[in-house]
Amino acid sequence: MQWKLSEEQQAYQKTFRGWLADVAPPATVRGWLDAGDATAFPARFAADDWTGVGLPEELGGQGGGLVELALTAEELGRAAVPSADWLATVLAAPAQAGPAALLIPAEAVPDEAPVSLRMDGDGTVTGKVARVLAGDTARRFVVPAGDGLRLVEADAPGVVRTPRRPLDRSRSLADVTLDRAPSVRLDAEATDLLRQASARAAVLVAADSLGATERMLHLTVEYSKQRHQFGVPIGSFQAVKHAAATMLVGIEAARSVVYFAAASVDGGDPRAPLHAAAAKAQVTAEGARAADTALTLHGAIGYTWEHDLHLFFKRAKLDEQLFGAPAAWNERIADGLALITPEGT
Repeated sequence: MQWKLSEEQQAYQKTFRGWLADVAPPATVRGWLDAGDATAFPARFAADDWTGVGLPEELGGQGGGLVELALTAEELGRAAVPSADWLATVLAAPAQAGPAALLIPAEAVPDEAPVSLRMDGDGTVTGKVARVLAGDTARRFVVPAGDGLRLVEADAPGVVRTPRRPLDRSRSLADVTLDRAPSVRLDAEATDLLRQASARAAVLVAADSLGATERMLHLTVEYSKQRHQFGVPIGSFQAVKHAAATMLVGIEAARSVVYFAAASVDGGDPRAPLHAAAAKAQVTAEGARAADTALTLHGAIGYTWEHDLHLFFKRAKLDEQLFGAPAAWNERIADGLALITPEGT
């Protein structure tokens, strides 16, 4: 497969990055996080018509596909804006339920999520799912229950949401308890939806990590020009140059992996699940390593709330675990590869 961004996709990324720079500079993002307000940015994001990019027109979107969604995710990660609602909605979109969140644990690969929910004969659903992405703000939930999917309104009787406060405050989680909550049946098939959600989650979380990592490199390079030791900028030291160069190599490799995987999933390549798994495993692990490097090169100031680095450090660390740690995705890759045996055995 040969692939590169089209002129339209490049123009979209540039335009969206500029919009984010105007609407969500670091000082504004800090204000939202300090206030615990997870709704201000999603409301503006929707008001300015960005939510439909990458979603098919029959679902109310503006067209495009997973590549456009990955471009969006990369820029959201680069800005460290509150984006749990957007990702949750994108993953649930194939269920054709409108803005909704999948009721699965945020740390699990979607189609392997250990969800124990009981559907009764009257269509009500009972059970509890811990650490649901956007579980505190979602308007409705797409619920795998029984052998199908059910739609549960978040404000329905029997629905209780207990917010959690993750270390990365740019994303939100909540434990969701259903006690004979009323639901309606969805036409989408549960197995297919969760399989799609897995591939999309892998690519989009990897893209988010890519954006956060690139921003950390920028901050690190700028800081290495400002901080002096022994009368010279630390950026002149060979060890600092090597560390920054290693981060850059990782970023460029990650970009190739992420967008190849997005194009593969969109194109229906039979190996697309493996490509998506490789993106999640490799890119988020590299992002977490780069976060450690950036923190080391910043020294003590990198640990403080006053410096922007911690926004992206925490973002990259959560991306590593979100919807499955690298080990889980590496296991999936190993299971999907044919064994190579010696000649004649």
